[in-house]
Amino acid sequence: MSSVGLIFPGQGAQYVGMGKELADRYPKARQVFEEAGDSLGFDLGRMCFEGPEEVLRETVNTQPAILATSVACLAVLKEEGVEAHALAGLSLGEYAALVAAGAISFSETVQLVRRRGQYMQEAVPAGEGAMAAVIGLGRPDVERACREAAAAGVVEPANFNCPGQIVIAGVTAAVEKAVALARQMGAAKAVKLAVSGPFHCRLLRSAGDRLAVDLDRIEVREAQVPVVANVSADYVRAPEDIRRALIDQVSRPVMWEDSIRRMTTDGVDTFVEVGPGKTLSGFLKRIAPEARSLNVEDGSSLEKFLDYWGEVC
Repeated sequence: MSSVGLIFPGQGAQYVGMGKELADRYPKARQVFEEAGDSLGFDLGRMCFEGPEEVLRETVNTQPAILATSVACLAVLKEEGVEAHALAGLSLGEYAALVAAGAISFSETVQLVRRRGQYMQEAVPAGEGAMAAVIGLGRPDVERACREAAAAGVVEPANFNCPGQIVIAGVTAAVEKAVALARQMGAAKAVKLAVSGPFHCRLLRSAGDRLAVDLDRIEVREAQVPVVANVSADYVRAPEDIRRALIDQVSRPVMWEDSIRRMTTDGVDTFVEVGPGKTLSGFLKRIAPEARSLNVEDGSSLEKFLDYWGEVC
């Protein structure tokens, strides 16, 4: 039987209409959006289903919206008897993984990630920070470009997504300098991203400090399924380790490639991306092409997964 890892997407995966088909067809999915609305005090489901896109794209809305959609997809999978051997999520997706592991409650977490989005948005004034994707360079070259560009300000690797794709973050001028250096070093592509802040770098430490206060106020339990933390690419189960990993994650790089390699080393051979989009599935093909990759975000992708699940079970 396959060893299954569930992986959950992060910010950027959102789109208007996400989750609607499953919410219309499955009461368990609909209940997740209703619970989110009750917890937040506004109709998050309607925002996910109908937009408008510019409102959904605001970090403070994007984060709870993606979390709710991922957990709604998860609720359908749990109803079908799907069990995971390990869990992970990219940045924001780590919260969905921890909900799936029973470490934190969804109703508290949907409020928490909305505040997380606010803190991340407010940590650096608009326009002063940036992120850029560097395609086709290895880690040593990207790290060197950041070091050489640091005279212009803070710039450092923020996301190690997959071989040949690394995102950097920092002060706008320093990011632009690092982009130019990366191109000189032979990067296939180096472009600034349309994001609202320089996430996962030291400029976000104030956001992590504010988040720590909120994390102290919610109940964090022992994870019932191993969760691979972004900051260490290692498992966290104890409540104190989970809290520390979530605080550090805001201002430290996401070790996604390493996280997937940890899971495959430990025997996971089938990955299911649970939530909107297929970004993580694309990364997986570069990290572990031998692994089976599926996703669940709507009716057709769910049916494809359940066909597979029926065969292996």
